[in-house]
Amino acid sequence: MTSTPGLKFLAAQGVAVTLHPYDYDPNAEAVGLAAAAALGLDPSLTLKTLMVEVDGKAACCVIPSDRQLSMKKVAAAFGGKAAAMMPPAKAERLTGYHVGGISPFGPKKASPTVIEATACTAPKVWINAGARGLLLGIAPTEALRVLGAKPAPLLA
Repeated sequence: MTSTPGLKFLAAQGVAVTLHPYDYDPNAEAVGLAAAAALGLDPSLTLKTLMVEVDGKAACCVIPSDRQLSMKKVAAAFGGKAAAMMPPAKAERLTGYHVGGISPFGPKKASPTVIEATACTAPKVWINAGARGLLLGIAPTEALRVLGAKPAPLLA
């Protein structure tokens, strides 16, 4: 199995994860939903990593793959006034990952991270491991801890 910066980061933190490879479909309309379907996982526990800009500063949001962000709630979660999706090319440069394989773990440049509060109550969630076609299973409490992230309501 390919090691990614995200998996190396988690290993260095002593976090045990489960790996879940699947056939990545580059034409999927919603990558997170396609991953959940391919692996037979609950879409509300299969989380997507979205890079945003809050008042012009990079930030990372991790939310259920079957939901959408509320930019108003994103701005509030990071203590800002306005939020917008980061352009894909900028997100790839900042994280070192390709869109469809962006992970909150081990990016080239770390950004403040918020995980959707409703996902943080589950015993386990699935998040991209840093490669297209590879998810990792992790306890949300561990994800919050190693990312220095906080839970917050982010959904539209």
